Amino acid sequence: MTGSDESIVLHVLRCIGHAGLPRVADAAGLAETDAESHLIDLAVAGLVTRTPGNGGAWGLTEAGRAEDARRIVRELDASGARDAVTAAYEKFMVLNPELLDLCSAWQLRTVDGTAAPNDHSDPAYDARVLDRFADLDRRAETVGTDLSAVLPRFGRYRVRLAAALDRARSGALEHLADSTTSYHIVWFQLHEDLLATLGIQRFR
Repeated sequence: MTGSDESIVLHVLRCIGHAGLPRVADAAGLAETDAESHLIDLAVAGLVTRTPGNGGAWGLTEAGRAEDARRIVRELDASGARDAVTAAYEKFMVLNPELLDLCSAWQLRTVDGTAAPNDHSDPAYDARVLDRFADLDRRAETVGTDLSAVLPRFGRYRVRLAAALDRARSGALEHLADSTTSYHIVWFQLHEDLLATLGIQRFR
């Protein structure tokens, strides 16, 4: 158990919101037993809380959110990575609208001139959208490489994005935009992480 792993678990909750243990462990790249140990320690410190019940989700307290912000600032300053992360964020934001358009194309398609939910009954259409996702992913890989070179914790996103795309291309279509482990959700969490790391307020 290391302090850095504990900080990663804390930061994961900042980026994914309330989540059960399996999602937290997967996002952090830790075994569930290790992630749970860190969550318990963080709860004792008043930084995270868990909703009651077998399906209870973990989430940050206000103190936990403030502590994560402090740790992230220290990490960024100590690594001297601010300029590199800012440059990667700018590249990410160029790709972000394309990702959102692709998710819309995956969930809706035009039938007889009218937008309708994509029921995935047209394999040729799905294949074209998947190919566009793969092209976007190849270009996004540069962003991931730049980020993980200065802050290794960002490397986990590349693993998760690649896994989601591979599952979708193997036929598990929900892993593109319709599950908690989908490409879209992991991309959204990367966006949240970049904003949190750089201290940028998301405008909704």
